[in-house]
Amino acid sequence: MATSPSRWQPGQLLFVGFAGTKAPRPLLEAIRAGRIGGAILFRRNIESPAQVRALCDELHAAAPADAPLLIAIDQEGGRVQRLREPFTVWPPMRRVGELGDLATTAAVAEALAVELGEHGIDLDFAPVVDVDTNPQNPVIGDRSFGRTAAQVSAHGAAFIKAMQARGVAACAKHFPGHGDTISDSHLELPRLEHDLDRLREVELPPFAAAAAAGVATMMTAHVLFPRLDRKRPATLSPDIMALLRGEIGYEGLVFSDDLEMKAVADHFSIEERTLGPLEAGVDALLVCSQWDLAEECLRLLERAPDRLIEHGLRRMVALKEAYGRTRRPVAVERSLEEIERAREEGARGPAGPPYADHQALAERIARPG
Repeated sequence: MATSPSRWQPGQLLFVGFAGTKAPRPLLEAIRAGRIGGAILFRRNIESPAQVRALCDELHAAAPADAPLLIAIDQEGGRVQRLREPFTVWPPMRRVGELGDLATTAAVAEALAVELGEHGIDLDFAPVVDVDTNPQNPVIGDRSFGRTAAQVSAHGAAFIKAMQARGVAACAKHFPGHGDTISDSHLELPRLEHDLDRLREVELPPFAAAAAAGVATMMTAHVLFPRLDRKRPATLSPDIMALLRGEIGYEGLVFSDDLEMKAVADHFSIEERTLGPLEAGVDALLVCSQWDLAEECLRLLERAPDRLIEHGLRRMVALKEAYGRTRRPVAVERSLEEIERAREEGARGPAGPPYADHQALAERIARPG
């Protein structure tokens, strides 16, 4: 691996979140050095459309030309959508799935991609392709397209194809399935006693459909499946990741879920959380808020043997070639105040936000009957 220095740096496999509505100096310095592969936006980072655009412009412009930064967000609809009004507020994907119209699902995904892409966001950690088989599940529920593998498979594939056709990478989550748990992996380590036959029947088909649809990325579940791996949750399990790479045949990039979540943080050291996923076959790591943890993960990545990072780096390079932004944004040369003024004067472009056609679609989907 040796053509351009930045794209092959181990830190390209690390995506990080941060506090505030402006990019912190340490983050920008790490991006400029090619030591961070991507940034993740949350509600805490969002103030207005102009501010989001300016923030994304600044982050993109900091990246080396040979290793464009990817900016990601969780914009699913329903409970999980970081961009709110004046952006379109979408009903949960359960409601979309209930309509049974794949064209509507594709229209939602296309609209999401337009709103994200126009504001500098490259990757949406959506759709959820977990099958919602447990009504008591506290974390998935109506984030899922439905209660059957067939329904989730069909709508997930339609969503992925439409989003990526508009230039925003999608992410099928949470492999191999979080839909039947009774606990939230943000708070504790969920455990599912399903055997491989059950997984093949219910949980795995939507991920196979996503792979067949050409999904750019997938994300693992911090869920323990003791019949497949008695000690390690899916994110750290070579046996479970072998199902994705071998049986399903997925060749794209795989993210871990957030390494700060208690499902893994309460049971595994920082070193285990960093190197364990790579040993298992995960490509890239998420650290969604703690900069000190991100720095430690980065230190460990930069000392990791080549065998742990080379496949992930090749997949990351391919992902960035497909969805990264290599052109230096013009807006970064302007102050936030100038951008806000331009927006107020109508220079935001003809679409939005607000996006009238997108709002009409969301209202039609949400309407009962």
